[in-house]
Amino acid sequence: MSLKKLLSAVALCGITAFSCSAQESIEINVSDGGNGKLIYIITPSHANPFFKTEAHVAADTARDLGYTVKICSHDDNLVKQSELFEAAISDGAVAIICDNAGAEGTTPAVKRAKDNGVPTFLIDREINETGFAVAQIVSNNYQGAKAVAEAFVQAMGEEGEYAELYGLESDANAKIRSAAFHEVLDKYPKLRRVTMQIANWDQNLAYQKTERILSSYPNIKGIISGNDNMAVGATEAVIASSKPGIKIVGFDGSNDAAKYIRNDKMVATALQPIADIAALAVYEVDDYLKKGSTGKSEKQQVDCVVINKDNVFFLNDFTLAQ
Repeated sequence: MSLKKLLSAVALCGITAFSCSAQESIEINVSDGGNGKLIYIITPSHANPFFKTEAHVAADTARDLGYTVKICSHDDNLVKQSELFEAAISDGAVAIICDNAGAEGTTPAVKRAKDNGVPTFLIDREINETGFAVAQIVSNNYQGAKAVAEAFVQAMGEEGEYAELYGLESDANAKIRSAAFHEVLDKYPKLRRVTMQIANWDQNLAYQKTERILSSYPNIKGIISGNDNMAVGATEAVIASSKPGIKIVGFDGSNDAAKYIRNDKMVATALQPIADIAALAVYEVDDYLKKGSTGKSEKQQVDCVVINKDNVFFLNDFTLAQ
């Protein structure tokens, strides 16, 4: 990004009632010049590379199709998300692409956008209602979590004490992944979960929680994590503790997780093909605006892929090379 664009983005963040990601200055087109081609892209914080990737892939794809974009972060705050939806309506956006701040609390904002003629396309996280969003395109969290749990069982040798790192309590994906983990893990009586810690998808918090886990449970043999940010935090805490051999799996397919899998510090992760999902959402926006329909059902799932030592070298930026 040029210095001029960078300063413009920073200035914009300072004068609006909401802001783009506080962790990153984002290039934002404030207006589409009245040509009716503005798409709002609203995601959680870009401090998480997963959300940064989905936002930028969606933006790049939209620009390639001739749209202008406005990228903003709700930081998992429903009030801020509601303000951003109102801004999209006020700005005359033709569509909103959103990775939402809560399965239940997001529905009113999506409905309000629909009532004002602005279609919403949800990615990564679903809401609890249908009929308000045009599309809800998500990874198959259930399938991916079961698959990575099987990899964890194999690495654990089907026995031993383990801990679970749980994501954001308001996020439906956290619940789905944890439930799917236990559909697999609870079949093995010699595997024993000694603690579950909520780490809110956050790497630093996971590091702190893992430090305490390692201190409180000296016989722990593995850690299963609801996302890669937490898994990476756990891995770094384990490395710092000089306790080798603890088996760690995550979920997302991030570059940081891939690095640790390549170096035998993590066992596996489940790749969410978020780059593909973000691009797909834009193509569906384009179809909907041009044809009045996406030609697909509202609820759509894309299967995950287990990433381990066998295929990790083909993984980059949440994309697995063919």
